[in-house]
Amino acid sequence: MFFIPQISYASTAPELSDDRRYDFFSRVVPPDSFQAQAMVDIIQALGWSYVSTIASEGSYGEKGVEAFTQLSKEAGGICMAQSLKIPHNPKLEDFDKAIQQLLETPHSRAVIIFASEEDIRGVLNATKRANQVGHFLWIGSDSWGSKGNPILQLEDVAVGAVTILPKRSSIEGFDEYFTGLTLENNRRNVWFAEFWEENFDCRLLSASKREDTSRKCTGKERIGADSKYEQEGKVQFVIDAVYAMAHALHNMHRDLCPDHPGICPQMDTAEGKVLLKYIRNTSFNGSAGTSVMFNKNGDAPGRYDLYQFQMTNSSTPEYKIVGQWVENLQLRLEELQWPDGEQEVPISVCSLPCKTGERKKRVKGMPCCWHCELCDGYQYQYDETSCRLCVYNMRPNPNRTACQPIPIVKLEWHSPWAIIPVFLAMLGIIATIFVMATFVRYNDTPIVRASGRELSYVLLTGIFLCYIITFLMIAKPDVAVCAFRRIFLGLGMCISYAALLTKTNRIYRIFEQGKQTVTAPRFISPTSQIAITSSLICVQLLGVLMWFAVDPPNTIIDYDEQKTINPKLARGVLKCDITDLQIICSLGYSILLMVTCTIYAIKTRDVPEDFNEAKPIGFTMYTTCIVWLAFIPIFFGTAQSAEKLYIQTTTLTISMNLSASVALGMLYMPKVYIIIFHPEMNVQKRKRSFKAVVTAATMSSRLAQKPNERPNGEAKTELCENPAADPMSQATKKTYVSYNNLRI
Repeated sequence: MFFIPQISYASTAPELSDDRRYDFFSRVVPPDSFQAQAMVDIIQALGWSYVSTIASEGSYGEKGVEAFTQLSKEAGGICMAQSLKIPHNPKLEDFDKAIQQLLETPHSRAVIIFASEEDIRGVLNATKRANQVGHFLWIGSDSWGSKGNPILQLEDVAVGAVTILPKRSSIEGFDEYFTGLTLENNRRNVWFAEFWEENFDCRLLSASKREDTSRKCTGKERIGADSKYEQEGKVQFVIDAVYAMAHALHNMHRDLCPDHPGICPQMDTAEGKVLLKYIRNTSFNGSAGTSVMFNKNGDAPGRYDLYQFQMTNSSTPEYKIVGQWVENLQLRLEELQWPDGEQEVPISVCSLPCKTGERKKRVKGMPCCWHCELCDGYQYQYDETSCRLCVYNMRPNPNRTACQPIPIVKLEWHSPWAIIPVFLAMLGIIATIFVMATFVRYNDTPIVRASGRELSYVLLTGIFLCYIITFLMIAKPDVAVCAFRRIFLGLGMCISYAALLTKTNRIYRIFEQGKQTVTAPRFISPTSQIAITSSLICVQLLGVLMWFAVDPPNTIIDYDEQKTINPKLARGVLKCDITDLQIICSLGYSILLMVTCTIYAIKTRDVPEDFNEAKPIGFTMYTTCIVWLAFIPIFFGTAQSAEKLYIQTTTLTISMNLSASVALGMLYMPKVYIIIFHPEMNVQKRKRSFKAVVTAATMSSRLAQKPNERPNGEAKTELCENPAADPMSQATKKTYVSYNNLRI
């Protein structure tokens, strides 16, 4: 004997809303959690991450959206743009307001709808009024399913909608039973009279609550014949709910009242929890032939058919099954159609995927929303949310997904920065070799001998080395090249200015001592001059040896020199391990010799008639000082330039080339010109003793002074000496006009 709860036939009426489902079969129908899970799976399968929800106010809509929101959070990767609620008895303004709110987040095209048929229709109408047909991508719950009423005359708005409907089967025999019900044979159902009035649009009694019609019911109407009839989709669940209760009571009676024909005291006093336990443990084949069972939460398995409202070949929209959900999603993506004829699945995302080399900067509180930021500078994309800096010798690749080595460069021979100094150096070397060859060829001629052959050859060697350093500065750096750079960088200038300093110092000492005595100064012989010059050069070589000992020569790759803001232009510079300060220190001694030589050149500027090259040496040193004064600001002013390697190397080599060229041109080119083109001037003149030469030069200097600048009585004494009376006096004056023929 079973207790079977009375079932209202009104529960099977098509007009019954989902909010009025009865508890006795609510667990047999798949619950909102399964429906929400199916929707979450659909959203993920379509690649949507930014969605909105619309719910009808009430338990069905609100609980459905609540379940969807909770499951989407657990699944991750889905964010809510809008969560809207349609109130009871909504007005047109409520639907229009909802659509305007949805349009505030235009990237959220997917809209989840848990709403009644009337509310679904209101939302679609509002969409059409807002001229947004085809914008929204609808995902409808089972209240939409495959029904035609919500989309009647709104088919263009609903095209592309994906809807869910529990799997159901038509129960054989139920249609015959239900269409045979009349007011006479179904008096036990207290709601049947109300259903009769609604179904046939008539009034049974004068006391009827229906006021929208005056037509009276005759009682002879027949369901299906005088009205539209379609078996409601939840009939099978109602039947299964009754059977579930019957099986549970049967099992409960068997266990608690095994030998009792009716309800025993144990069963009569049993709590509801005991009955619930039996219901959850029930398992049987349902009315549709499918298994009926309950999970740990008391819910029946979720089984859904997935529909999409599509345009057919006849241009008539209709629902088409595109998949199913039975504990997991089976969706045929290739069969889906979308509004406006889109071939690809439309997007509904808060933010578009970042491009390669960009990182995601999340929006606080919205894990699906982000701003794309380029990994700039020397950063590369480490992962989708972070950038990392490449190591010092690397730069990001073109798409900024990894780092790649920075290219290595050096000053190339074909570079314009190298062509100019190399050209000047080659001209200088040719000129130096020509001068040296001329001096060797005419080694015993008066002009060559008067120039001081030994120091001249030393000076020409220094000039030659000044030109040679250009090639070492441009050559590809290696240990040998770097070692030669250290040696010859300052050696050529040191040799040149050591020789010039020795010459000017010799002239200065001769004439300074000649003012006091006619005795020749010490260390003015060629051997002494070479010894003095060599000692000055040895100081430079000693400094270079100490440099080798403290810091052996080596090559380095400088990644900071050409590390530009744009990493594409970054270069590593292969160069010798020589700093700017070390270059200046290496040249510092030569510059000291140059300054000292200039001072002596100034002191000997009044030596008469270019005595022994004093004035050409002076002009040489003045010009050289100007060259190096211009070099220093250019050299250090470009220390931060990306072209530092080229500018500094070119500036240094051109400065050395100019210094050598000035000395070569002013000191030797006039002599070579005379030797080659005016050999008649390159003749031996009468030799004078050192005493006669110094006396004549001293007297000439005094005569060159103004009378009022001379000591008292000096003018008179000089005037009393009649040059005409002394033939030697005239000869003396005539002889020292050119002292190039005198070797002092």
